[in-house]
Amino acid sequence: MPDAPTTKGRATRARIVEGAAEVLREQGVAFTTLDDIRGRTGTSKSQLFHYFPDGKDELLLAVAQFEADRVLTDQQPHLGRLDSWESWQRWRDVVVERYELQGDQCPLGSLFLQVGRSRPGARAIVAELMRQWQEQLARGMRALQANGLVSPVLDVDRTAAALLAGVQGGVAIMMSTGDSTHLRAALDTGIEHLRATAGEPTARRA
Repeated sequence: MPDAPTTKGRATRARIVEGAAEVLREQGVAFTTLDDIRGRTGTSKSQLFHYFPDGKDELLLAVAQFEADRVLTDQQPHLGRLDSWESWQRWRDVVVERYELQGDQCPLGSLFLQVGRSRPGARAIVAELMRQWQEQLARGMRALQANGLVSPVLDVDRTAAALLAGVQGGVAIMMSTGDSTHLRAALDTGIEHLRATAGEPTARRA
């Protein structure tokens, strides 16, 4: 991908990826062709393969990265400001709204099914998404500790991991049933757990 280091090359590649993401969201991975993407992005076949020499699979991985980044972007600015109970509630509402609007169609999940979830590139995208998400939740919990709102001995990393697991489980159930009850319960219970630690003795381990 020779042009990638240049400003023009990066902009062109980003335009193709963003346009491809739009088409894939509208039509689904199974029904989208490279011609559809070329038509939407206004790129020639040679230009498309210049930026994605391995064709559709390479482009789908790039779109998967775009969608993974979007998962976190859609939670901002709340995810980056989890230093009060009001900010946690706003974050909770944004997460519920995002996934309710998405419904049972998960662009990221569909992309991974197409390219193969076990591929190293796909695994790396998922792992990095979860790492960043958990890290930001943990950072928010540490902010609560600094403000004296939760126990100073709370195991922040373990609690953030459990909350993220609950969110992912709730999303998976919602995609299967169309019902966001489990997602709401996971978020509410996780936040209630954080609130409950405020009165715990400092010598007690979370």
